Amino acid sequence: MSNPYVPLLWMMGIAGVMALGGVGASAILGPRKYNRAKLEAYECGIQPTPHAIGGGRFPIKYYLVAMTFIVFDIEVVFLYPWAVDFGELAWFGLIAMLGFLALITVPFVYEWRRGGLEWD
Repeated sequence: MSNPYVPLLWMMGIAGVMALGGVGASAILGPRKYNRAKLEAYECGIQPTPHAIGGGRFPIKYYLVAMTFIVFDIEVVFLYPWAVDFGELAWFGLIAMLGFLALITVPFVYEWRRGGLEWD
C-alpha cells in the first residue's frame, strides 16, 4: 500500500521546480538594462537624499498602513478557523473569540485616533 503523502510530495516537488525554474529563466532570459533610476533606492515614495531631511524619519502614515494590514490579517487568520469549527467550540469558543475581538480592537482604535484611516 502506498503512502498517502506521496501525491503531496509530488505536488510540492513540482511547485518547487516551477518556482526555481521561473526565477532561473528570468535571470537568464530577462533584459539587463540598468539605468540610474532603477539603481536608486526606493523609499516608500519619498525622494531619497544623501542626508535624510529630519533625521531620516518616515511619516507615521506608512507605519499605520502596515499596522492596519497586520491587524486585519491576524484577525482573519484567527476568525476563519473559529467560524469553521463554531459548532464544536460552543460557548467556550464564543467567549474566547469575543475576548480576542476585544483585544484586537485596541490597536484599531489607536490607529483610528492617530488618523491612519483618513486618506488625504
